[in-house]
Amino acid sequence: MCGAGMTVTLRRAVRVPHRFSDRPNGHAGAMERSRIAVAGASGLIGSALVRSLTADGHEVVRLVRRPPRAADEVRWDPERGHVDAAGLTGCDAVVNLAAAGVGDRRWTPEYKRSLRDSRVRGTAALAEAVAGLPRPPRVFVNGSAIGFYGDTGDRVVDEDAPPGDGFLAGLCVEWEGAAAPAREAGVRTVLARTGLVVARDGGAWGRLFPLFRAGLGGRLGDGRQYWSYIALHDEVAALRHLIDHDDLSGPVNLTAPQPLRNAEITAAMGRVLRRPAVFAVPAPVLRAALGEMAGDVLGSQRVVPKRLLESGFRFAFPGIEEAIRAAL
Repeated sequence: MCGAGMTVTLRRAVRVPHRFSDRPNGHAGAMERSRIAVAGASGLIGSALVRSLTADGHEVVRLVRRPPRAADEVRWDPERGHVDAAGLTGCDAVVNLAAAGVGDRRWTPEYKRSLRDSRVRGTAALAEAVAGLPRPPRVFVNGSAIGFYGDTGDRVVDEDAPPGDGFLAGLCVEWEGAAAPAREAGVRTVLARTGLVVARDGGAWGRLFPLFRAGLGGRLGDGRQYWSYIALHDEVAALRHLIDHDDLSGPVNLTAPQPLRNAEITAAMGRVLRRPAVFAVPAPVLRAALGEMAGDVLGSQRVVPKRLLESGFRFAFPGIEEAIRAAL
């Protein structure tokens, strides 16, 4: 467990709503009406963030890779490092969630280049565009991931932990470093280190749900590795919290307060879906199927959201079963 201090903080930080909503926890109406640019607006997290912001009356500018077809769209090409910076004029915040999916395909050398270019070049282009605006936004929120920490075993880690080893950790270091131009220009820059997002229709969890519904789910490897997860609702609420809180900058972990072992999470999936969760996948099978990516699936990350909790954020779905139910 995370210790007595974290348990006390958790009790104060949790509020469970009566029903799921796109509106952030304790935030409905809290943010002043703003103009907010979102890169990655068609992705799992980005589309949910756009829905939440527009529902509260904010003006959202979406960065798109094709020629714009609407007044609220701005052209950019993250791999080539191009942004139509004029389209960001007047934005109060810029949120960059654009990145090729880590689990979308096997990590061939070519795909690893795509993973890097979509993150590092895209972030650098946006950060430089933000820094060069006559009136920069008050905040630049850049996506990152808890992959920054590498395999931490059973050790609890927060934002003060150093980067780990391996491809993903190195990628996250470069990704975050690419945001430097915005920070150096005096723009408050937040690095949102996101965990595994519990969602039905996308991301890693979206690929697990069909297996468990079919009764084919189970632990991965020995199941002792820690997974640090976050409900999609809480992810969106946390991103809005980062935009709204001027005292937050630098790395912030977006994960539920109490990470769980993979065996506990897969058992919870079985309980919520009322399906057996007995089909364990041995580590050698994962390594044969996934190659280098298997090291991160089998690796352990016991990450806690220290800075998010200290800033007063309240989770709506902190427990794994409620996070899974919210995704259904």
